[in-house]
Amino acid sequence: MQALIFYAAKDLRVEEIEAPGQPGPGQVRIRNTRVGICGTDLHEYAYGPIFVPKEPHPFTGVSGTQILGHEFGGTVTEIGEGVTKVKVGDRVSVQPLIMPRDNEYYADRGLFFLSEKLALAGLSWPWGGMAEASILNDYNVYRIPDAMSEEEAALVEPTAVAVYACDRGGVRAGSSVLVTGAGPIGLLTVLAARAAGATRVFLSDPNAKRLDLARTIDPDLVTIDPTKESVAERVRTGTDDGVGVDVAIEAVGNERALGNCVEAVRRQGVVVQVGLHPGPSKLDWFSVTCKDIDVRGSWAYPTTSWPRVIDLIATGRLPASKVVTKRIQLKDAVREGFDALLDPAGTQLKIMIDLTK
Repeated sequence: MQALIFYAAKDLRVEEIEAPGQPGPGQVRIRNTRVGICGTDLHEYAYGPIFVPKEPHPFTGVSGTQILGHEFGGTVTEIGEGVTKVKVGDRVSVQPLIMPRDNEYYADRGLFFLSEKLALAGLSWPWGGMAEASILNDYNVYRIPDAMSEEEAALVEPTAVAVYACDRGGVRAGSSVLVTGAGPIGLLTVLAARAAGATRVFLSDPNAKRLDLARTIDPDLVTIDPTKESVAERVRTGTDDGVGVDVAIEAVGNERALGNCVEAVRRQGVVVQVGLHPGPSKLDWFSVTCKDIDVRGSWAYPTTSWPRVIDLIATGRLPASKVVTKRIQLKDAVREGFDALLDPAGTQLKIMIDLTK
């Protein structure tokens, strides 16, 4: 079968490899149909290995070259012994986190995504979404309804990140929200905030093309270019009594953007950090203290969120496909996908690979 293999930074190759064999007990084999290129995949391509293990992973034993792709879905083609969750022919969305299921502190408390032994399909598991087929554990796959497209199935993973960020911030009906970063996670967070009932949403990003795209997705969105105006001042002019937003979500991993969140949030508001910072970042802790605000991390998502996110997308309450700007084939993934997303011009947002062509 065809697969996109990570070897080193700037070294991705579409190669013919042996297809997966029979799934073991508690496992399923799927025919992958769609996979999205994630910012994490881009970082591996540009600077990796980062999350691809250099030494054997403590839970999976995987190291070295890796099939990329963790935002994907497909159709079940075979099930292993003891699998009752899905059957052959089911269309599924993949929840890619792989971790202990018991006899471990976080697993025993249902907090699987916080496990220190966490692995991820497409980074530290033998199989990933950027291939024609994969083997996963039964807990990694969730049936999707007939009304849901193959593309939407692959968008559940990044959408789950956005939904959890809003959960961490306590976004609810009537909330005012600032999102910094108009990348795929940022725009999905805007959509998740709207789905949660946010009435005033602001989006900050220096890329004018992405802000234009964001306004086509949400015409009521207030967009801000932080290189041309103060984010905090613009937010305050658009909130009751100029106090700032209830929740500010940093979705890019940028120190200045995080500072803007602290400035723009109201007293006793919440700042949520979603974007991964490349190194230590300064924070105005004087303001954090004097404004009595909460600063919270948001790591991945609870694995139990899949049915909820599937329902949000399938019912149209969270139209995740709006963030997809380009669709390509696997053979073109490097030039038309990874390189296009790394283009400083930033004309693309989310690129989806169709594995059925």
